[in-house]
Amino acid sequence: MRRLLVVTAAQAVATTAVLVALVVGALLLWPGNPVGGLAGGAAGGDGDGTASGAVLLTLAGAVAMAAAVAMALVVWVADRRAARVAHFLATLGERAERLAPGDPRPVPLHSGIEEVDRLDAALARGAQQGARRLASERDFAADASHQLRTPLTALLMRLEEIASTDDLDVVEEEATIAIGQVERLSKVVDDLMSRTRSGVDANPAVSLDSVLAALQREWEPPYAAARRSIHVSGERGLGVRATPVALAQILTTMLENSLTHGGGTVEISARRAGPSVVIEVSDEGEGVPAAIAPHIFERSVSSSGSGLGLSLARDLAEAAGGRLELVRAKPLLFALFLSSSEV
Repeated sequence: MRRLLVVTAAQAVATTAVLVALVVGALLLWPGNPVGGLAGGAAGGDGDGTASGAVLLTLAGAVAMAAAVAMALVVWVADRRAARVAHFLATLGERAERLAPGDPRPVPLHSGIEEVDRLDAALARGAQQGARRLASERDFAADASHQLRTPLTALLMRLEEIASTDDLDVVEEEATIAIGQVERLSKVVDDLMSRTRSGVDANPAVSLDSVLAALQREWEPPYAAARRSIHVSGERGLGVRATPVALAQILTTMLENSLTHGGGTVEISARRAGPSVVIEVSDEGEGVPAAIAPHIFERSVSSSGSGLGLSLARDLAEAAGGRLELVRAKPLLFALFLSSSEV
């Protein structure tokens, strides 16, 4: 903006000088050379004083007229430039108002005015950051919904089992498992809250055996009701880098996916592979259709439903510094890779 004002002032001075020079030049070239007559009259004494005064008055009038024309031209130019600046500022105001309902991709303004363009770039960056935060909040809400839905469903199954039996031993067993599920649900909520506060998940060492044992106890009843089973094998005493909640959620997602879409016995095996631990989950069902397999981890793709579970499981694995892969589509085989750790 300062540069625009300086340029306008310089153009005003230059325009005035050019017009004055043109008037003086025209007087010099005028027949009879009135400027030369003015100089000669001044040298010749008082006799020519009246003529010299008339010429001087004409010259002053011409210069004044040139200055007036120059100022009018400058005012017109300044008015046009002020209107241009006002137009760009109004456009910036409209863009700022559109940020509230969400306009993440405004077209660059390119006004040629440095300050306006800098402000436009700042608004564009703010719009993009706001769009990213909004998308992150939506993803978080979807992830939270999925993480809470699974343990709540399992807890409901336990409570229904307790309500339908008179066997005190069964009631005690189911109540113990239900209490464990409530504790896991509380940890899920704590984990979600820590993600909103820090945005970074700490990955402590966790015993794989303890997580697998808890999941096997939790999922055996629904699998038994479907006349299916879960078999855990492989190396014992392994530790991995992940939060217990995240590891349990990843494996729960695969168990839930297999119970819904798979068939037969679910095999869970664990082994070391260099600095990593590989946890493989497979079943005896029909597997994943070939058209869906390349997109199985996308949020909007699934053989049934929203597909959010596997997408969330992959995100949790990556947050723990690992990865989740579909190794084989038919028969189904997932592999979870996590960093090994001593426990």
